[in-house]
Amino acid sequence: MNWFQKLKNGLGKTSSKVTSQLSSLLGKSKIDAASVEEIEDALIAADLGTKSAIRLAASMRKYKFDESVTSDSLAAALSDGITEILEPVATPITIRDDVKPHVILLVGVNGSGKTTTAGKLAYQWRADGKSVMLAAADTFRAAAIEQLQIWGERTGTEVIAGMQGGDAAALAYTAMEKATVAKTDVLIIDTAGRLQNRTELMDELAKIVRVTRKLDLEAPHDSIIVLDGTVGQNAINQVKSFREVADVSGLIVTKLDGSAKGGIVIALAEEFGIPVHAVGVGEDLDDLQAFSARDFANALTGANQ
Repeated sequence: MNWFQKLKNGLGKTSSKVTSQLSSLLGKSKIDAASVEEIEDALIAADLGTKSAIRLAASMRKYKFDESVTSDSLAAALSDGITEILEPVATPITIRDDVKPHVILLVGVNGSGKTTTAGKLAYQWRADGKSVMLAAADTFRAAAIEQLQIWGERTGTEVIAGMQGGDAAALAYTAMEKATVAKTDVLIIDTAGRLQNRTELMDELAKIVRVTRKLDLEAPHDSIIVLDGTVGQNAINQVKSFREVADVSGLIVTKLDGSAKGGIVIALAEEFGIPVHAVGVGEDLDDLQAFSARDFANALTGANQ
């Protein structure tokens, strides 16, 4: 199965939710004022957010349908509008050649998929011929350290780890020192999941950022929040909180196959305008891929590629 088909399958619940609620538009000659509110309600229900829903409904009203509205033309109109919102933020992670290591800090709440994402990114960059190091800075849970070490074994990647309960910032610093000496291309720092309302944990995250900057003022070069696509609108609050302490520069959205809340990616793009680097729809090594605005829009709406 190719990536688009996996994405389409993963977003199937969201797509069904949107299209079923818009079925009353089929057969109309155009999208009229009465239909606009209906479209907005359907899109908000699929977690696209109020701003995105209003913008998309307006763009669909202007869309030139050839004759009557069909399921294909409705999907195409929606896909065009969604692509327009997403294209400015569809930005892959670019590894800089002028710094070694290029430091990537992964942050987010518990269970968002950070450790798995770290392993999948390591796999991809190793496959591209880059040297990669993983830092197990989630020192709260022994399971997290073990999980990252398993990913290290699966991908042939060195893992820098300490004892459970150790100082996460000190571990990150040690990893940066080792990666600098080894001239490693990429250092991925996996941090503990933390709720945005736990001040002491957010302070620890800020400390990790500070210590990396002792060795490289520009580090981390990417500070990426990993979001669980099943949480819907709560993802907005997570981004707001983590931006304050970790200078979040981009997003990766995982588990999009787990619910009918895939529209949250569009709401995030509209709300923050920061890069969406990748999306994930499964557990396999290659089930995390660079984010494509058009592919995502087509998969979400059921439009043809």
